[in-house]
Amino acid sequence: MYELILASQSPRRRQLLIEAGYSFRTDTVKVSENIKENLNPREVIEELSQRKALCYFDTNKHLKSLNKIILCADTMVVFEGKPLGKPKNHRQAFEYLSLLSGRVHSVITAFSLYNCANGELSTYSEETKIEFNTLKDQEIQDYIETGEPMDKAGAYAIQGGAKKFVSHREGSWSNVVGFPIELFNQVIAENGWTFVTTEVE
Repeated sequence: MYELILASQSPRRRQLLIEAGYSFRTDTVKVSENIKENLNPREVIEELSQRKALCYFDTNKHLKSLNKIILCADTMVVFEGKPLGKPKNHRQAFEYLSLLSGRVHSVITAFSLYNCANGELSTYSEETKIEFNTLKDQEIQDYIETGEPMDKAGAYAIQGGAKKFVSHREGSWSNVVGFPIELFNQVIAENGWTFVTTEVE
């Protein structure tokens, strides 16, 4: 039996894990997001999730050899090879959503699992293709005014007001929300891991 530690403050990842029936505790981790220039978007997001997991363990060395699984994740919206992070302001949110209007983009989420019992680190990632309807400027402006886009990669939340923007999806819905729960379930089953009941914080 292991204890699952979600080293993330993302309310979306937390909610997806709760809805899937997982018991865990949450904590925070902060790392530098400076990345190697020669990596493709998928490699970038995988490296970031790995960096978070290793950093969390490095600052919590007392977990060594204990039956703890550290879970870290990162999500990136990619349009024509360019990552679209969280918008810095309303202008950038408008720019992002205008770029995505009527076009197809990718959402890539990577997660890393660090097994404190044996020091093994494993990383997985999933990509979902999303196509947006052609959006009117006023639609974009109205959505931005709700405030929802401002802390979301790509300036939108598929589970929120932006679901009406989506004309087609190819792949996992939960991956776009911020965590590919189906892939996570598969990895947990393949490893035969079970988790102790922990009060979700």
